[in-house]
Amino acid sequence: MENRSAQHHKDRLIEAIKEELVIIVTGELSDPRVGLVTVNEVIMAPGGKAARVYVAVEGDDKEQKDCITALNDAVGFIRHQLADSLSLRIAPDIHFVLDSSGKYGARIDELLHRIDKRGKKKS
Repeated sequence: MENRSAQHHKDRLIEAIKEELVIIVTGELSDPRVGLVTVNEVIMAPGGKAARVYVAVEGDDKEQKDCITALNDAVGFIRHQLADSLSLRIAPDIHFVLDSSGKYGARIDELLHRIDKRGKKKS
């Protein structure tokens, strides 16, 4: 029973961190390099001391890289805000990673659509 409650606590903490990160990144960061960002997923290390945050960024490759750099540069501020808002003694170490799964999904959809069109032409 103890393990299940610990997992439930971890899941609730991950969800709370994700919600707070959305608020912090979209509203409290004033860095001009941070554009339109969507927080897709937060993965915590087993000990809870580190978290990898997958974000989707609108823009070209340079804008995306600049945004990820800006977010990783602001990690100290973000951790402080997380600790305050969630009443954590120690906020996890955060590392932002560009989530390009949306691009891959769009590309797969495009290819499937092309295959479907070719199949209808031959019939």
